Amino acid sequence: MRWTLKPKLPIDKVEALKEALQVDDFVATLLIQRGIETYEDARKFFRPSLKDLHNPYLMKDMDKAVQRIEQALNNNENILVYGDYDVDGTTAVALMASYLKTRTTQVATYIPDRYAEGYGVSYAGIDFAHDNNFSLIIALDCGIKAIDKVAYANEKDIDFIICDHHRPGDEIPNAVAVLDPKRPDCDYPYKELCGCGVGFKLVQALAENQGQTPEDLTEYLDLLATAIGADIVPVTGENRALAYFGLQVINSNPRPGFKAIIQQIKKEELNITDVVFIIAPRINAAGRMKHGNHAVTLLMEQDYNEAIKFAIDIETFNADRKEADQLITQEALIQIEVDGEQERLTTVVYNESWHKGVIGIVASRLTETYYRPTIVFTKSGDKLAASARSVSGFDVYNAIDACSEFIEQFGGHKYAAGLTIKEENYEAFKQAFEDTVSKTIDRNLLTPEIKIDAQIHLADITPKFYRILKQFAPFGPGNMIPVFMTTHLRDTGYGKCVGEDDKHLRVTVRQPNAPNIVGIGFSLGDKFDLINDKKLFNAVYSIDENHWNGNVSLQLKLRDIKESF
Repeated sequence: MRWTLKPKLPIDKVEALKEALQVDDFVATLLIQRGIETYEDARKFFRPSLKDLHNPYLMKDMDKAVQRIEQALNNNENILVYGDYDVDGTTAVALMASYLKTRTTQVATYIPDRYAEGYGVSYAGIDFAHDNNFSLIIALDCGIKAIDKVAYANEKDIDFIICDHHRPGDEIPNAVAVLDPKRPDCDYPYKELCGCGVGFKLVQALAENQGQTPEDLTEYLDLLATAIGADIVPVTGENRALAYFGLQVINSNPRPGFKAIIQQIKKEELNITDVVFIIAPRINAAGRMKHGNHAVTLLMEQDYNEAIKFAIDIETFNADRKEADQLITQEALIQIEVDGEQERLTTVVYNESWHKGVIGIVASRLTETYYRPTIVFTKSGDKLAASARSVSGFDVYNAIDACSEFIEQFGGHKYAAGLTIKEENYEAFKQAFEDTVSKTIDRNLLTPEIKIDAQIHLADITPKFYRILKQFAPFGPGNMIPVFMTTHLRDTGYGKCVGEDDKHLRVTVRQPNAPNIVGIGFSLGDKFDLINDKKLFNAVYSIDENHWNGNVSLQLKLRDIKESF
């Protein structure tokens, strides 16, 4: 691991904020690192308000989208709410359809089959709309590159409204409205909304026409908080406010579908990490192992007893997903070793029998193992489909785009993408991708980095300091949980390896003039020798609470340790 201590900030900036907020140096530093430099910035950060959301009409084509939907509502047209099969897509569909159902009965949902139709808008979906007399399709979390599909719909007299957040290509589809803050000609002030977030802005605009405010839409924010967490968009600005209130809904008054999932896992209060690692995988599992419609049905179900039945099914899908991704990950690791490809700067693997629904998870696991840009392919009809994942700091979307001569279609973000190629182009694409990455990547990015916010003393870790840190939540990209470094620590002599196969490390650390504090290092069991016999060591960690037998105490969540000189 590379330890990178963030650069020192200008003293005058730190002093000014420290004085304005009456906080200590560490808190002022943490805030400025997150772009919080004034009292007003801090107010919005620590006291999020839905009143601070941007006017939805600042988004390009919002007026056209609202006008067309109002026309459809007034004329009792059939509206099809269409979305991708991942968490962002299914939550977006559930949010939009739930809102529209408060105003019309003429609304239905459509999630493409991951295996038969693939990602995004499909011809089959448009045919379904035509055969069932839908005159308007609202596409969520997809559609920004669906030039030909939208043209096909226009031929069938079906209008499209696109709500997407992926990067557009050179051409924008010829839809009634294309809402995407990443459009070059869109001046919307916040560019990092997820697909569900763009859908929410459309609902916000529609609700304004009815005299409603964002506060009247809080019942939908549990869906939006889940999408924000699952899609790994920055938890800054609007996203942070929406996630903040969405978590409140999840913990105080969740929709029956969420309540049923939470009942399965039996956890009392969920934070954004729990949403990402507990709720989101279960929603995703439906689309991965069966069909995304199961997730939408669960999320829209009003009857708790019915929701419980769907949640039990989804729990089974999730167990199947875990089994499949573990098996495929092992097969992929063996393939890499047998082919002797450990020395490459990229990981590209293929097996025609791998489950298409879990190759994205497998790509993430391989990235964790070898820490390099990774693409996992499987057979999909007469083509090969793949999921790509990247390492921090490297734009895998641009790297794939540079190999476009071998690609049928692709889309995605800086750190995650999907693509389709012809089977005969696999080896050529694999080499082109390796060549592109080799020419463009900074070799330092191939070693995992821990970014450290500040160096502190154990004596600085007080209940008051932790209470302030907790108010930095919800955490995520752009507002990561604060990470600290402390040097010249010693274990009290009771440090040991714990867990299955002694995989984890438990220490009680001490430093002069400071109380002892327990630290737990998950997957750090192999570093026991660094702390044994009361050796001096340095540690990088975050701070959290340990709940045990009704007692609550602060502890260090160790990220890494190194010998201290």
